[in-house]
Amino acid sequence: MAETASPREVFLTLVEGVCAGRWEQLPRLYAERTHVTHPFDPDRPPALRSRDELRKHFAPTGDGPRLERRPAGITIHETADPEVIVAEFEYRGTDLGTGEAFVQPAIFVLRVRDGEIVESRDYFASPPRRPVPDEH
Repeated sequence: MAETASPREVFLTLVEGVCAGRWEQLPRLYAERTHVTHPFDPDRPPALRSRDELRKHFAPTGDGPRLERRPAGITIHETADPEVIVAEFEYRGTDLGTGEAFVQPAIFVLRVRDGEIVESRDYFASPPRRPVPDEH
């Protein structure tokens, strides 16, 4: 019998999958019925409530910038509820169209049950991309 992935493992698979562009695999990390929100999105889109909606959400459209990115500064906080973690991290990378470096801080609050995301609140800093601070 295969071991069920922990909330930590599911989160790490999610952010690595986003960075690697594994768009077709990402919906499999979510339960068939889920609840995913992006509270800081200025357009306030409705919650994503199913794996099919997530498939559409993750489908590449070619409309946005082409990004090369990696997760960095990951801190995962366990909570009193074994299904829930709070993950602080940032995407760091380059806009391949402009060559501009960016960093996008984020916090995800995930509820993972039986190895699948059943609820997620994904908070991204706005504006979504800004120059990487000089590290000197």
